[in-house]
Amino acid sequence: MNERVGKAGRWLAQNRLPCLALAAGCAAQGLFLLLRGRREAMDAAAQAALAVRRFVSALADPLPFSLAEALCTALGVWLLVMAALTVRGALRGRRVAARRLLGLAALVVWIAAGVSWLWGVHYYAASFSEKSGLEPAPVSAGQLAATALWFAEGANRTGRLVPRDGEGRLSADSAAILAAGADSLDALARAYPFLDGPARQPKPALYSWFMSAAGFTGYIFPFTGESTLNVNCPNVFLPVTIAHEQAHQQGVAPEQEANFVGVAACLENPDTLWQYSGWLFGFLHLSNALYTDDAAAWQTVWQQLEAGPVADLLWNDEYWASFESPAADLAESTYSAFLEGYGQTMGMASYGACVDLLVARYCPLAAGE
Repeated sequence: MNERVGKAGRWLAQNRLPCLALAAGCAAQGLFLLLRGRREAMDAAAQAALAVRRFVSALADPLPFSLAEALCTALGVWLLVMAALTVRGALRGRRVAARRLLGLAALVVWIAAGVSWLWGVHYYAASFSEKSGLEPAPVSAGQLAATALWFAEGANRTGRLVPRDGEGRLSADSAAILAAGADSLDALARAYPFLDGPARQPKPALYSWFMSAAGFTGYIFPFTGESTLNVNCPNVFLPVTIAHEQAHQQGVAPEQEANFVGVAACLENPDTLWQYSGWLFGFLHLSNALYTDDAAAWQTVWQQLEAGPVADLLWNDEYWASFESPAADLAESTYSAFLEGYGQTMGMASYGACVDLLVARYCPLAAGE
């Protein structure tokens, strides 16, 4: 028994640093879990996380590539190298696997804690609805249909003004859209000052094809504060996706609220292309909700949509249909689990829940009609 205790003690002494790192990471994650139900603590932590992300993103912003992708690539290469070295050490009779696994566990725990403290805190802090006073309310069928129709008219009006290719689809340069996207929230921030923040250049994703395979159009990386965008998918929704991700950069965490901010920011943008992206994206969410609520009203509204917007929606549908696979389903379920882990009980479905906010702000009918 004493011999076993002695061996354990020697092993812990030899692996003191990874053990301490693992314990500290568990403590950091445990503290987050303990405090996430306390609003004042989360509000303070959210402000600190915002400040950290703004500082790091200022360093990353001048880079012509996504630092987030570079770091993830470096991590992947490092893991492969460590795996190869571990196998080689085991073949030579060296007992390195346990130490490497301990180090890997410490790394995973610290990544989880970093995501929690740099991003997860925003799910428990004051929401966009609370800060703006724009609270979603129950929506009647008439309000939903009227708002969907109003967005269809907006998509038609701006859709006539954007360039189109021979197939009638939007013809726009993704690089030009990204270049114009550093301050996509500026106009909307006049109405909601808490959205004001330093301009940050959205980055094109080198791994855009893989993002499409996983069903993602963009993401914010908590450790660098960058927004990285899929530039392979149809770019009709690239402007609204940029604004969505920059809403995340300003601490708007729930997907339904970031979707609303993305649409609202595009409608306030002086560029017609950005307006069109917002109108069409808002229409898509509103019409999907209307179809579930009243298929006949949905048919009536859809019949008002002109050929250009219809062509763009079909283009978008066809692109994403080509990536349907078990891998895409797994990615969606994994991200849903991630969202649910931070109290977002709607999971990926929360991407469509911006409808209540859109109706609350843009419905042309008087309340209750």
